[in-house]
Amino acid sequence: MRLTCMFSFILLFGAAGLVVFIHLQDPEEIVHQQTPGIKHNMGFQPPRKDCISSNHHDRSSRKNAVDSVATVKQSDSLHLSEYMPTELQSTDRRQSSIMFAMKDQQNSEENNSIRLHKRRRRFIIKKSPILISINSSILNLPTLKSEDRNNNKWKKLYQIQRERKRIMRETCSKYKSNNRRIITPYHVSRIFVEDKYRVLYCEVPKAGCSNWKRVLMVLNGLASSTKDIQHNTVHYGNYLKRLDGFDHKGIYHRLNTYTKMIFIREPFEKLVSAFRDKFEHPNNYYHPVFGKAIISRYRVNATKEALRTGAGVTFKEFIQYLLDVHRPVGMDIHWDHVNRLCSPCLIDYDFVGKFESMEEDANFFLHLIGAPQNLTFPKFKDRHSNEERTTNKITQQYFAQLSPSQRQQSYDFYYMDYLMFNYSKPFEDLY
Repeated sequence: MRLTCMFSFILLFGAAGLVVFIHLQDPEEIVHQQTPGIKHNMGFQPPRKDCISSNHHDRSSRKNAVDSVATVKQSDSLHLSEYMPTELQSTDRRQSSIMFAMKDQQNSEENNSIRLHKRRRRFIIKKSPILISINSSILNLPTLKSEDRNNNKWKKLYQIQRERKRIMRETCSKYKSNNRRIITPYHVSRIFVEDKYRVLYCEVPKAGCSNWKRVLMVLNGLASSTKDIQHNTVHYGNYLKRLDGFDHKGIYHRLNTYTKMIFIREPFEKLVSAFRDKFEHPNNYYHPVFGKAIISRYRVNATKEALRTGAGVTFKEFIQYLLDVHRPVGMDIHWDHVNRLCSPCLIDYDFVGKFESMEEDANFFLHLIGAPQNLTFPKFKDRHSNEERTTNKITQQYFAQLSPSQRQQSYDFYYMDYLMFNYSKPFEDLY
């Protein structure tokens, strides 16, 4: 009898504890907020780096820019009404509203445990992403001028943009969930803001990002010419604002009404360009941080000098590090996926440019936003100007050092970027 009473008491105590736990549990904490490609636990992020090699950490963390949660409905943004089908025009003009969930105030008579929970809830809400229903920004985007609509050059470039966006969206629809998408400050942390011409630019390192920042500074009136802006001014001057530096209203407004653009590059070529820049030239950040770890892990009988300095990493060793699921040191923005850097399946970019057609694409974009006619995209090489640019031929030479298996794994690593931006397979033996 005594054993039965004790067992019954334990069951009742456990049930009471469960009821109390459920009562105190915050719904915010049980909503799954993980986004494809982003770790669920976002508590720690490595220092944010610019698109250059540097031992300087990025700017100090900005104040919490976004307080609530954001979902995006995509639609075409480049608008040329005379050439768009009627059904697309009507679809593009759909408007969506912002839905914000408001928290009820709790009574002051609640006990100490409830007050503690309330403070924790306020902290969670402040750190949470923003749930926004994003419209197309179509009403505010520039249109081609009437005199340009019969210009075959502009029409061709416009159709190229539509095709790139179509492929990107179809890839996202096939491989990503588009029903409920969440934008966090992390997703917009690499987007630079130019308010005068209403431009949002997501930087992709080794795809012209230094010169694009120069262009944004000229558009903003910070300089009269891109040639006047020195390298350190571009990257350390802190003149350009990032989107995550605004509050939730500022982010929502700009995502909906500004022209959002991204420039990308063939993934293998971009990777070789990053390797040459960071590991084949003296560098007081990438050699000690990445080089030492790579040599220590992948080089047999490494010399004391190589282990001390981290200089002399080979391309094969670099690829071993890249493909290792247990990397001795984390990823870096210079060789990370564009899909992770700029989240094109979350953010509806209006303009998708390519490094391979940089001059044509960049000047078309500047024409679209009504930039000054004397402003063109700079052609000069920002770093190691005496060295030949990384071309397809040079890229092939580097990847020829690898085994077929390593080439295949490298292609698999960047598969989504190849697919999303419609790049051909760089080697015939890839599948």
